[in-house]
Amino acid sequence: MEQYTLTVEAEQAGCRLDQFVVSLVPGQSRSQIQRLIKDGHVTLGSRGVRPNLVVKAGDVVTVEVPDPSPATPQPEELPIEVLYEDADLIVVNKPAGMVVHPAPGHAGGTLVNALLHHVDDLSGIGGELRPGIVHRLDKGTSGVMVVAKHDAAHQELSRQFQDREVEKEYVALVWGEVRQGRRIEDEIGRDPNDRKKMSARARRSRTAVTRVTKAEFLRGVTYVHVAIYTGRTHQIRVHLSTIGHPVVSDAVYGGVRRHVPSHLRAVLGLERPFLHAMRLAFTHPTEADRRMEFTAPLPDDLQGVLDDIIAKMPGEYEWGAAD
Repeated sequence: MEQYTLTVEAEQAGCRLDQFVVSLVPGQSRSQIQRLIKDGHVTLGSRGVRPNLVVKAGDVVTVEVPDPSPATPQPEELPIEVLYEDADLIVVNKPAGMVVHPAPGHAGGTLVNALLHHVDDLSGIGGELRPGIVHRLDKGTSGVMVVAKHDAAHQELSRQFQDREVEKEYVALVWGEVRQGRRIEDEIGRDPNDRKKMSARARRSRTAVTRVTKAEFLRGVTYVHVAIYTGRTHQIRVHLSTIGHPVVSDAVYGGVRRHVPSHLRAVLGLERPFLHAMRLAFTHPTEADRRMEFTAPLPDDLQGVLDDIIAKMPGEYEWGAAD
């Protein structure tokens, strides 16, 4: 990744940020610079910015230019757990730490790279030999994902997600006590001060609905099952943080605690948010009368934390209702 630190001179004051940057960063078009701004790679001091921001004399602009990704994702022999596969789709249990598709800064090692290696009957999406990604999980989130193998399956699955016909259930460990049945309907959009984050206070936002369907209080944290009726970026993490109960170990949305009670010490060893896509249900894209449901158990890192917490509460709690 190349980095540039640019200072606005008096004669450059008053022009748009994207025009200013493109005049000084070699090898980048204006549209590429606008993409870098949108993705949070251009900052003014510590603030996020917009392409049409008017710069002033003395402003210091930092620009990060990630190494270019290959034009076409390459197959990679990466471990991946397949829950189900047929001629139309594949359902996988995505591990935490794996990005879904190539992007600046993540040219390889993604779910798409793994699928290109493991799936031998792709017929292509949009004229390209690639898997059809119809929904995403954050890099740090594990769990069930469905991927289309051809255009017709991709279009039908995308429609089901858009029309809210897909059931999506997650499990999470959050700080504080959350009540079962809690419904959150705050709109979500890009954070105006940090382009890498989402916010319930964004100027441009979209409807988002999250509901806590089950909750078990573990003295300081709550183990919750969460259903989402929309699929906004970072939705669960933003919504739970907004109501004062961030996901445990979520460094972006306030879920990291340096000092915790002794029975919760296990959470300090987590290297990602305690969030897992446990269940996904949808209608088969080519068989309208076939409803499909898939589940994935908690991975070892999250299960180990839960087990440790319960073990340190002998006689206080009878575990099992939220399994």
